[in-house]
Amino acid sequence: MTEKVTFHNGIIMPSIGFGTWQLPEKDNVAYDAVSHALKVGYRHIDTAQAYGNEAAVGSAIKDSRLAREEIFVTTKVWNNQRGYDKTKQSIEESLEKLQLDYIDLVLIHWPNPKALRDISPDEWKTANAESWRAMEDLYDAGKIRAIGVSNFMVHHLESLKEQARVQPMVNQILLAPGLLQQEVVDYCKANNIVLEAYSPFGSGKLFNNEVVAAMAERYQRSAAQIALRWSLDHGFVPLPRSSSAENIENNLKVDFELAQEDRKILDTLDGIAEYHNPDERDF
Repeated sequence: MTEKVTFHNGIIMPSIGFGTWQLPEKDNVAYDAVSHALKVGYRHIDTAQAYGNEAAVGSAIKDSRLAREEIFVTTKVWNNQRGYDKTKQSIEESLEKLQLDYIDLVLIHWPNPKALRDISPDEWKTANAESWRAMEDLYDAGKIRAIGVSNFMVHHLESLKEQARVQPMVNQILLAPGLLQQEVVDYCKANNIVLEAYSPFGSGKLFNNEVVAAMAERYQRSAAQIALRWSLDHGFVPLPRSSSAENIENNLKVDFELAQEDRKILDTLDGIAEYHNPDERDF
């Protein structure tokens, strides 16, 4: 897998990342999965403060003995670490857990956590601006190579844009067959913001979908590979996650083409993924 994307600041990121959500540190699950991912060729690892596995991810990266510049590492600022000082401190803690001198990409994880809504309807605007200012300062200091957001819709991005010195390089959102989120996708593409697709297999129903199964058989590929190719064809950067050594390896084998008519079929699939409004999430 050699496809890559380039941010508006010139930083290059591999076009498939290894996701680590729900990979716990217990029993070395996260460590073993990340270690195997690096062994078979992944060079883009996505974690988050909320995942509780930054230390395991960092250990796997260190023990891989790969050169630091070969690996692109992402983490995210969690909802209870909002505002300038908390954000800056939490990123320093992430650096320590990951055992890194710099992080390639840091994201604000959610635009409007419930705790902010409980304070006032517009508290998210101030919190995002202050967290972003802290990230900009760490970016200027070389502790972060790129900064971005996650789960941001157009109105969140527009609000951030009003005060940002550095515009977001990335927006990581839920994107899967049948869930294109066209409004925010169009906005990001128009504003040179790279789109990352978390949960690229949706809610897991992809693997039981008859249309996808028939398509996978016709292409002699797995359902997961079909979904990942769909994501790449749309210009998204998918973040597949697995603890299975076989699946981890197979998810990199997407060097094939989907016919345009098949891509359109996947665009309109029902029941694969469910959209949740970030302004209404209960956390």
